[in-house]
Amino acid sequence: MTVDLLPMVRELIGPEQPFALLTGAGCSTGSGIPGYRDRNGNWKHAKPVMFDDFMKHHSTRQRYWARTTVGWQRMSQAQPGLAHSAISELQAEGRINRVVTQNVDGLHQKAGTRDVIDLHGRLDEVRCQQCQLLMPRADWQSTVIALNQDWLDQIGVVVEKPDGDALIEGADYDGFVVPDCPRCGGIVKPEVVFFGESVPRDRVDAAYRAVAEAQALVVAGSSLMVFSGFRFAKRCAELGKPLVIINRGKTRADDIATVKIDADGGESLQGLLAR
Repeated sequence: MTVDLLPMVRELIGPEQPFALLTGAGCSTGSGIPGYRDRNGNWKHAKPVMFDDFMKHHSTRQRYWARTTVGWQRMSQAQPGLAHSAISELQAEGRINRVVTQNVDGLHQKAGTRDVIDLHGRLDEVRCQQCQLLMPRADWQSTVIALNQDWLDQIGVVVEKPDGDALIEGADYDGFVVPDCPRCGGIVKPEVVFFGESVPRDRVDAAYRAVAEAQALVVAGSSLMVFSGFRFAKRCAELGKPLVIINRGKTRADDIATVKIDADGGESLQGLLAR
């Protein structure tokens, strides 16, 4: 039944003017990266670490870096899926004016999509919160592993979570060594926006411009439950432009959407490639 909506969507977002695209975790589940929420928009796991907790408590940083060190080893090997490939093709055809993503996995770029607005940052970089030194995640990962090889060799069952996190059964994080910034000794954090932290204003402004300049906004694979993404759907509706949502399950913007397709984002985006 949802496939029957695609002709309507093609009429709304014809090839004459490009549309803006906002993507979420549902676009990366086909690449083996778990989503955050279930079909009702509820958390599947406990909420991710809060920014204040990370900055204030060494024990929180131990737990975070231990878990993400394990999770990142797998996440960094993920490859683009059907949705990422379709988006890259749509951009190459001039159908998309800008891709805004809530994901931090870098898979849009791996698929060849250009000029992506990484709303929540990227996991493949880390930054010192004191001197602002930016470092490749691969280099930081090597340092963390070298300091904690014995601890990593003894971990139990691992359950993958979004954002390169992992649940480690029976883990004791007290002995996990978190290195300081090699330049100033400050706290190092992944270059992603944590919960309780603000999205940089330049990214927000760029995303708003993309919506204003596009003929429509397509949301793919996001429940829009957090305001950082929902605000762009809201702005699209305020501007009187078509809002198309492609997502499995409930989203926060269902009541303002022009068309809602309850389906896999990859398959539906491939459908939009049809002339």
